[in-house]
Amino acid sequence: MIDLLLLLFLVVCAVVVVQMKDLLSAVIMLGAYSLIMAVVWTRLNAVDVAFTEASVGAGITTMLLIAALSRTKRGEASNNTSDKRLKSSRHQVPALILVLITGAVLIYGTIDMPNFGDPNAPANLHVAPRYIEKSYKETGVVNFVTAVLASYRGYDTLGETTVIFTAGICVVLLLRKNDGASGRKSQR
Repeated sequence: MIDLLLLLFLVVCAVVVVQMKDLLSAVIMLGAYSLIMAVVWTRLNAVDVAFTEASVGAGITTMLLIAALSRTKRGEASNNTSDKRLKSSRHQVPALILVLITGAVLIYGTIDMPNFGDPNAPANLHVAPRYIEKSYKETGVVNFVTAVLASYRGYDTLGETTVIFTAGICVVLLLRKNDGASGRKSQR
């Protein structure tokens, strides 16, 4: 029952974010969405993912978006021309069709997947027992979760770290204050 309630909260948050005209309120709702996702990850016993979602999704991302909003206008630009409304409504039907087709392809792709928590799933029959039984002998790391992240999936973890580091550098470069045409930082 709690999982359905969390799913309902997620859907409501997503719809509210899309419908909001005030960007600050939308950012706050996105932060709430991330916190709810962190609770969902916790319910799925993925505490490490929940911690990352709460700190990065709800914490850092929300702060960065608010910082970006402090340098821009808080609301959407108004479109008073009926020509622009007509043009944007012309694109809504093809966009809806594209979204429905993409959703149908994704659902079709998940039909053959094993049920969540199925003990006879291939990952539970072949991969997980190998990690549990042989991780210490193959990697020398006592904790097999650490062995999986640091050894078996080391390149994946390195890639994720590189992406996060690059994103951090980009954020610092985007949020710094520039002195007009010279490109130097202002001394304010």
